[in-house]
Amino acid sequence: MARCSKGVTVFILWVLLMLSWCEASRISVSRYDHSYKNSFIKRRDDITGLKSFVRASLRTPTTVSVSDFGAKGDGITDDTQAFVNAWKKACSSSGAVNLLVTKENTYLLKSIQLTGPCKSILTVQIFGTLSASQKRSDYKDISKWITFDNVNDLSVEGGATGAVDGNGETWWENSCKRNKAKPCTKAPTALTFYNSKNLRVNNLRVRNAQQIQISIEKCSNVQVSNVVVTAPADSPNTDGIHITNTQNIRVSNSIIGTGDDCISIESGSQNVQINDITCGPGHGISIGSLGDDNSKAFVSGVTVDGAKLSGTDNGVRIKTYQGGSGTASNIVFQNIQMDNVKNPIIIDQEYCDKSKCTSQKSAVQVKNVVYRNISGTSASDMAITFNCSKNYPCQGIVLDKVNIKGGKATCSNANVVDKGAVLPQCNST
Repeated sequence: MARCSKGVTVFILWVLLMLSWCEASRISVSRYDHSYKNSFIKRRDDITGLKSFVRASLRTPTTVSVSDFGAKGDGITDDTQAFVNAWKKACSSSGAVNLLVTKENTYLLKSIQLTGPCKSILTVQIFGTLSASQKRSDYKDISKWITFDNVNDLSVEGGATGAVDGNGETWWENSCKRNKAKPCTKAPTALTFYNSKNLRVNNLRVRNAQQIQISIEKCSNVQVSNVVVTAPADSPNTDGIHITNTQNIRVSNSIIGTGDDCISIESGSQNVQINDITCGPGHGISIGSLGDDNSKAFVSGVTVDGAKLSGTDNGVRIKTYQGGSGTASNIVFQNIQMDNVKNPIIIDQEYCDKSKCTSQKSAVQVKNVVYRNISGTSASDMAITFNCSKNYPCQGIVLDKVNIKGGKATCSNANVVDKGAVLPQCNST
């Protein structure tokens, strides 16, 4: 059986190598440039990493349990050091390793950073509940609770029972967005993945984060599937899945209901695939905000294909600050159902979440955006809003088979083309 598995593995690697070679040949026929060279090198590196991954996966995994390092799992005892020690053992081992967090236990954790690079191919099996300390003094970095940093080929599995609970109520009560008499202070992101390649997150429940629930930063080749992310509608800044400076990521078959964006996509992100998402409550699926503090921002190759949004404050949104620069381009929103959604389709190049924003000439250029097969009902007077920059108008906006009832459309400084039946139609200004 092992000999058969190795034969299949060799065949798979051969197919991947041939596909990469064919793609490289196709590109080189038309032109040779540095971008092709970089792409080919990246593919070669990815295949090299895949070989190591497959070799390790063929071995019987070693299991390292946090319980073996003194974790109590009673929800009262601080288990942080036990997790750190178990991580060191799992990370430094060779081959495939399962880091086990046993079910039917609750593990109290302070802020914790789990760093690589690791010798092993790691799967973190969170079958119990990770529970965040509610003491501000327990956070060395007030902006993060659990961080995986520089860990390639990492898988995080939640099974049927695994959960990450940020216990955010204490933090929300002290937020200036809930109580304007309070000062605006930082709060931790529950789960951060940073600077990692070949990341998989599957069957995990994340709830009641102190602020952002899952943040994927400076990563590549990422798959997030079958996750359930929840927080109350009035919980401040609890974005469900936050993606920034990340390339080649797919988020699929997930349910997200929060107090902020269900999914937010920020600068440096490319080739983002969002499929089969249920969103609500929350602020919808957003690209941005981009260009804050006069910064340069780039987002491209985003496809949202298959989503159901219910009762959200926005539907599919692109938001940029005045004064920024760069581009948000090659974006597709399609096969989306909206039920009682405020602002179902919106591009806002004058976004402002501060006490005062001044009028500025520069803007992030928004271009080549397609809205296809989108239907439902609007909970506000505006079903479609394109509020674009006078100096950098929105270009290449396509509405293709859009039917949203209960609101009108307004299009300012936007080049809009209708295909098929479109309701409501833009009143250009």
